[in-house]
Amino acid sequence: MKRTSLLLVAVGCALLCSFAPQDGNPLLAEFKTPFGAPPFDQIRLEHYMPAYQEAMRRHGEAIAAIAANPEAPTFANTLEPLEASGLFLARVDNIFQSMNSANTSDEMQQIAKKIAPVLSAHYDEILFNEKLFARIKTIYEQKDGLELNQEQRRLVEKTYREFVRGGANLNAADKAALSDINKELSVLELQFEDNLLEETSRFEMVIGDKADLAGLPAAVVTAAAEAARQRGHDGKWVFTLQKPSMIPFLQYSERRDLREKIYHAYISRCDHNDDLDNKKVILRIVNLRAKRSHILGYDTYADFVLDDAMAKNPKAVFDFLGELWKPALARAESEAASFQRMIDGEGKSFKLESWDWWYYAEKLRKAQYDLDDEMLRPYFELENVRSAAFMLAGKLYGITFLERNDIPKYNPEVRVFEVNEADGKHIGLLYTDYFPRDNKQGGAWCGGFRAESRIGGKIETPLVTNCGNFVRPAGDAPSLLNFDEVTTLFHEFGHALHALLSETAYLTTQGVATDFVELPSQIMENWATDPEFLKMYARHYKTGEPIPDELIAKIVKSSTFNQGFMTTEYLAASFLDMDWHSLPEPAIADADAFETESLNRIGLIPEIISRYRSTYFAHVFGDGGYASGYYSYIWAEVLDADAFQAFKETSLFDQKTAQAFRKCILAAGGSEDEMTLYRRFRGREPKIEPLLARRGLQ
Repeated sequence: MKRTSLLLVAVGCALLCSFAPQDGNPLLAEFKTPFGAPPFDQIRLEHYMPAYQEAMRRHGEAIAAIAANPEAPTFANTLEPLEASGLFLARVDNIFQSMNSANTSDEMQQIAKKIAPVLSAHYDEILFNEKLFARIKTIYEQKDGLELNQEQRRLVEKTYREFVRGGANLNAADKAALSDINKELSVLELQFEDNLLEETSRFEMVIGDKADLAGLPAAVVTAAAEAARQRGHDGKWVFTLQKPSMIPFLQYSERRDLREKIYHAYISRCDHNDDLDNKKVILRIVNLRAKRSHILGYDTYADFVLDDAMAKNPKAVFDFLGELWKPALARAESEAASFQRMIDGEGKSFKLESWDWWYYAEKLRKAQYDLDDEMLRPYFELENVRSAAFMLAGKLYGITFLERNDIPKYNPEVRVFEVNEADGKHIGLLYTDYFPRDNKQGGAWCGGFRAESRIGGKIETPLVTNCGNFVRPAGDAPSLLNFDEVTTLFHEFGHALHALLSETAYLTTQGVATDFVELPSQIMENWATDPEFLKMYARHYKTGEPIPDELIAKIVKSSTFNQGFMTTEYLAASFLDMDWHSLPEPAIADADAFETESLNRIGLIPEIISRYRSTYFAHVFGDGGYASGYYSYIWAEVLDADAFQAFKETSLFDQKTAQAFRKCILAAGGSEDEMTLYRRFRGREPKIEPLLARRGLQ
């Protein structure tokens, strides 16, 4: 059961009573579109609140009927209808939340702030329903004697655990306190996200003197001129905090003062003691999360979160991060020394700073390997990279992608693809949305409008989204990706495959632990950078010629270049996340001071800034769901590096290995313990050595 709510409690009624359901609301009707896709051409802002109201009413009635059933509780009369009861509300919520991330507005953000505490209370009401929990508990206690298949048994266990972790065993006073905390957290996390979006969007560095563009490649200059035109600065150049704009400037600009300006703007987001400052928001979130964990019987919020993850406890995470930190930091210190020698060799008198790192890393890579991003971009035109991801899925799993122009889109830049099995059987839809907009969250993510489910034999196929913020076409050139953007596209496509190829019957059993969910995404990055596959898809956008062997050799040779920096900045953010959420009694008065102490404790060198500073760490303080879980990316990297070795030990597209990965990992979801599933695929537990070798940390 997705976390949201049951009966309309008083606060919900008070808020929503003025939004009576309206005739003609498309969200309340059957979607008469191909595959039941959302009719975005019909949905208006005024439709969302009435749709939420009606969806929660229907959900509440269904839950009340399950709880009041006079028959003895069974899997068929309790667990299955419980799973089905929230599908309509999930449809409304998924559509709204997806739009609020990818195509938001001030009005949508206001709706989000109004509905968040109502949804929180609604789902708490379900979790606190004593009659419903009694039925679930009875089934849980009898599960060993029931005729359940593996997934049904897993559903019983996960549902019971979700109710217990949601407060079902608490007394009335603690339930009330927990509900108040949940409602406030739902609003604070939205406020954090909204502040960050506005802070990121409003910054622009306007350049009027062409001399200040020294060192920048022609394509970067052209893109900056187009950005300036769109923002009303004709004849000038604009750089923003969106990474496709900022990163090339940091890599190539010879104006050190301007590199410092844009970098400082990026790392100081929401840390200006103004109306968009997130420090007080963070302190309140951390305090409430700690209180929440105490009410539920856990020492810290990290203990609460990790009890439901593969890692199981904070010590395991800290030990794992510590094992990687020492070699990563040593490598980063060596890299910093190399850059300082380069600075000194140029006759410069300054000390390497964080805003210099990208610039000198690019210069040194060029000097050592005769390679830089601009040499690679012509071979990674966005359309070719996307087609390559589709081709790879076809080679591995036999699936096909057909673009559909008859399905409503929420933005003209969106493209929709029908996904089918090799025999033509429909799997689902994939929406791609790859370019930055001021009303779109930064970064890249995989979401969706409908998850796959097979409750009671009724199949609902998935509607999945891949969103990114890649470089836009500029001038006569199409969108040409850097190597990081290439791997990001494959990464999010891996998440999409996980959603599309799921074969679980229930939404609850489709979900997996946070530190396992990155395996299907990260393993795709291996193919994106593999020499054999590069030869198949990397082609010059003008000539169509495949990427030369000598350029591939340079990519391979430089694959561990700058890995000290990349690993260290990531691990620093993981430590910071764990430190914030391992506090038994948060009494922090200064968020910046706490962050500084955390990073000093691990010995982070001043030339490197944590990948995310607290005030813009949306993964853990927004609604990203990675609080006490940012370590998951590198935890799962142990899995993906080891899993990809299974292909390298056979062949890159080995069908036996691919079908085993599809069956044991992609299709299985969370229908069994995650390590059990991995062992079934690999025949053993994962080894850390492939990860260390890939990052050059051995």
